[in-house]
Amino acid sequence: MSDADVSNVVLVTVDSLRADAVGAYDGTRHTPVIDSLADRGTVFDHAFATGNWTPFSFPSILASKDVFTGTGDIGVEDTATLAETASDADLSTAGFNAANGFLTSHWGYDDGFDEFDPFVASVGSSIYNRYLATHPTVEAWIQLAASPLRRAGSWIRGETDDRPFLDTSRMFDVEHAATDFIEETDGPFFLWIHYMDAHTPYVPAPRYIREVSSNWLGTHRMLHAHTRTGLGLEVDDRTLEELRTLYQAAVRQIDASVGRVLETLSATGVGDDTAVVLAGDHGEEFQEHGHLAHYPKLYDELIHVPFVVDVPGSAGRRVDRQVGLDAIPPTVTALLGVDAPAEWTGSSLAPTVLSGEEPADEPVVSVTVRDEDVTAQPIPRSLDDGELYVSVRDREWTYIENVDAGTTELYHRPSDPLQATDRSADPSEEERAVVDRFAPLAEAHAEAVRAGGTNGDDGDADGSVDEDLNARLEALGYR
Repeated sequence: MSDADVSNVVLVTVDSLRADAVGAYDGTRHTPVIDSLADRGTVFDHAFATGNWTPFSFPSILASKDVFTGTGDIGVEDTATLAETASDADLSTAGFNAANGFLTSHWGYDDGFDEFDPFVASVGSSIYNRYLATHPTVEAWIQLAASPLRRAGSWIRGETDDRPFLDTSRMFDVEHAATDFIEETDGPFFLWIHYMDAHTPYVPAPRYIREVSSNWLGTHRMLHAHTRTGLGLEVDDRTLEELRTLYQAAVRQIDASVGRVLETLSATGVGDDTAVVLAGDHGEEFQEHGHLAHYPKLYDELIHVPFVVDVPGSAGRRVDRQVGLDAIPPTVTALLGVDAPAEWTGSSLAPTVLSGEEPADEPVVSVTVRDEDVTAQPIPRSLDDGELYVSVRDREWTYIENVDAGTTELYHRPSDPLQATDRSADPSEEERAVVDRFAPLAEAHAEAVRAGGTNGDDGDADGSVDEDLNARLEALGYR
């Protein structure tokens, strides 16, 4: 076993969770469960995703590899995954994904899991739920209409109104599967759970809207925001604030669910033997650079994510150096006392978590693929789907290069947190030194990615995606 005497690890990933949505990174936010993890554990202040959306980020999270590198596709087939490595070391393994179609067996994400359920069929098998998943305004109306009856029923039963009327996000499917696995598993285990509530569309339970907002008419705010965005109307300041409120309420809803999973760890007597790792897979934009959601860009609102590691018995601390999410698999295996595969790109952060050693001061590289129509393009599934963008980051600077067009951007985040002032056109001596340091890293990464080849069949031998998977991808706004 590791020096931390950890028997189990629970990895919690949250889709679209930007760093400043969590109280540990922004004191104005309300995420008490995650904040308690952060108070006890290690908080990485400058943690960066390797891509702006799930298929570009998750190869690093579950296989410590860069997207496309070595394989040319967006999945983890023919790659040593974290689950396979844990399973080979005789740990019980389970993975539960709240119906993100890019995290399924189609792209190899079931490899190594004794129990695996992506819950995609839970959405696709019901015309009712499939429709609601793509029409948040209708779901909001149903929640509004049902709210008085729900509150009355909860009061009569002595319960709290803490659950959404509908569960198109599959939060409870994931939560119940995770708690059942914890309760039924004897011996060491690795458990991964992935939440989707913070992904568009944001339809949290009314209770959580009220909890993060001073406006008690929380559901009405949901209706107004989704109606305007659904009709393609201008997103004015009021609508943008409502969307931010809905997003924060959805994050709080996840926070509460994580709390119930942690309670199960304690109730089953394994809490003191279990490390908890929590991270966002990418962030979310609220018009910082002209759009909503997470279109193909590499600015901080999409790349800066929360990353917290709580190991029982270890001192809480904050880490200022930049780290990438490819550190997650080797960190988990190190905590479990399992050897990491040699091909993994990330370095273990266990010495940082356990004894406060500074991580290596190495820039973090992220990528996206973008065509001319940013808001209409399908999610890229190969390098042929657009131009390759590469960003390089340290604690202060962000360098972005379109390696196909040869254009560059440079931002100094401490003085320009919104990354609104590009310094690459007329750089100072200091700025030129940053470019000279980062540009070769971007070029080398682009060469490594391209060396994997392109894959025009979408990462699958016959290019086919089944009906349920297509339905879920469309429900999430992907094509």
